[in-house]
Amino acid sequence: MIEIKLMRISTGEEIVAEIVEETDDKVTIKNGLVLIPTQTGGMGFAPWSPVVSKNAPEITMSKQFVVYIAEVDSEVRSKYNEIFGSKIITGPEKQVIW
Repeated sequence: MIEIKLMRISTGEEIVAEIVEETDDKVTIKNGLVLIPTQTGGMGFAPWSPVVSKNAPEITMSKQFVVYIAEVDSEVRSKYNEIFGSKIITGPEKQVIW
């Protein structure tokens, strides 16, 4: 399963990305998107590192530059999946009423 997380780095950027590998001192991500507030109060996305190679899209960074790593909102996860090709759109959780 793809592990999509929200990361805040020491520059203040919030990045939504797929976590490829995480160790005690490093984290490797790919398909990073930076969150950008819109004028209407919403959030937009832009490529975090737009010139990284398409053939080797993974970026490894030292955890000393990572402020936190957290779960992303389901709406953000759905939009991320739309952008990066899985086309999985997760809606609200369904419940069975007995």
